[in-house]
Amino acid sequence: MDTINSMARSTQKMRRDVVGGKRGMGHQLQRQRRRIHRPDPGRVGVGRPDASLTSSSGLVPFGQFLRRLGVDRELAKRFGYLKQGRQVVYPMHAQMRLLLDANVLGELRVFGLEHCAADPLFVQLAGGTVPSIDTVYRDLQRFEQADLISLESLMAIHGLWPSDLARHDVVHLDLDTTVEPLFGSQEGALPGPNPRYHGRPSYHPILASIAETRTCVGALLRPGNTSLGNADAWYVDFVVRRVKQILRPDQTLRVRIDAAGDCTEILHTIHDQGAAFTVKARLTDDLCRAVFAVADWRTVDADANGRPTRQVAEVPFQRGEWGHAGCTFRVVAVRERDSTSGKQVLLWPDLDYSAKAFITNDPAADPDDLARNYEDRAGIEPLIAEFKHDLGIGKIPTDDFDANHAMLLLKLLTHNLVCRFVEHFAPQLRTWRLPWLRRALFCVPGRLVRSGHRTSLRLPPLSHLHHLLN
Repeated sequence: MDTINSMARSTQKMRRDVVGGKRGMGHQLQRQRRRIHRPDPGRVGVGRPDASLTSSSGLVPFGQFLRRLGVDRELAKRFGYLKQGRQVVYPMHAQMRLLLDANVLGELRVFGLEHCAADPLFVQLAGGTVPSIDTVYRDLQRFEQADLISLESLMAIHGLWPSDLARHDVVHLDLDTTVEPLFGSQEGALPGPNPRYHGRPSYHPILASIAETRTCVGALLRPGNTSLGNADAWYVDFVVRRVKQILRPDQTLRVRIDAAGDCTEILHTIHDQGAAFTVKARLTDDLCRAVFAVADWRTVDADANGRPTRQVAEVPFQRGEWGHAGCTFRVVAVRERDSTSGKQVLLWPDLDYSAKAFITNDPAADPDDLARNYEDRAGIEPLIAEFKHDLGIGKIPTDDFDANHAMLLLKLLTHNLVCRFVEHFAPQLRTWRLPWLRRALFCVPGRLVRSGHRTSLRLPPLSHLHHLLN
């Protein structure tokens, strides 16, 4: 049977050129009237064991990059004092670099070091020996509050790229929370808001990211019985200040938060820092009545028959507590016919519109532009999913809360460092997610060759790492 369409739609997603594979020969074999035949695997012999084989060749250019960034030196400076004395075999900064490398390779639990200990390159970069997992667990429990603040600061430093952010007139800071269900007796594991496991003890961290670089610039681990509210205004203020210090005076910082951010203290804090915000409003009864009473709706989208599908309006509404805080904010509303995401609130019994509202301190922005700009905040959801599934921030290593907080920050630091590495060496791969980056840049087979008191690394002929190491 001949192929009619020679350009398959999936061709644009071909990635084997980057990960070192060859293109399929289907068309060539089709012209030769040949079909493939799978060989008998029983005819493949097994040779002598080779202790020089590695599956983590990408750790070499990654380690070189981190050394140039000064990460090793900074870890030693900030955390070296946690393990001192002549009896110390595994310094604290070396243990942290060990966990960074393990995270890069996809070993999301401390227990994964048992697998890494079989890789000769990982062992060599670890200093010649990989510690027992009990030692690593005990070292994680050395972190105290001051150390966590320092580690969170280091993570944020590598998530803020002044040269990249300088290219944008508007920088977007997205804040969100996520639930990490727990199935043990970890410290701080308490029941709270949990849409999937109702009543299940959990952690409830706050995460802050820059939309333009997809890097994390703030993280705070909290017990599961907490939710975003006025009590977290101090941390929102802290993160906003941190980002504002990087930006030029003529750049605008816009903070985007979901309905959990509809708290007077949080809104007031962002406003006082000179940042703009767009926050999804909680549709309380008084706000619903105000939106229902609006008569002047502007159509921004219509279907083929000219029937409006999206309309926007200014809502004359102020919450009572805003006045007590000395602030007045704008409230804009959007109603749509074709909305299929989020909670659907139908206010008009004779119309099939669903409504949502937003709060902003921007006095001049177009209401539709504000709403669409907020909808771009949806990018933080797949980012958090990547944190959970590809970095394992929900895989809690110990029963100690501070140790778990430290591991969360180490995993987010790994994410930021990988982003910087890709941006510097392989910017064409910046849209790839971590599983494919691991295949292309880190979990690459190789052979360690020792000659003349020097170790060299041999790679597959089509590996992308050749471009990084040459």
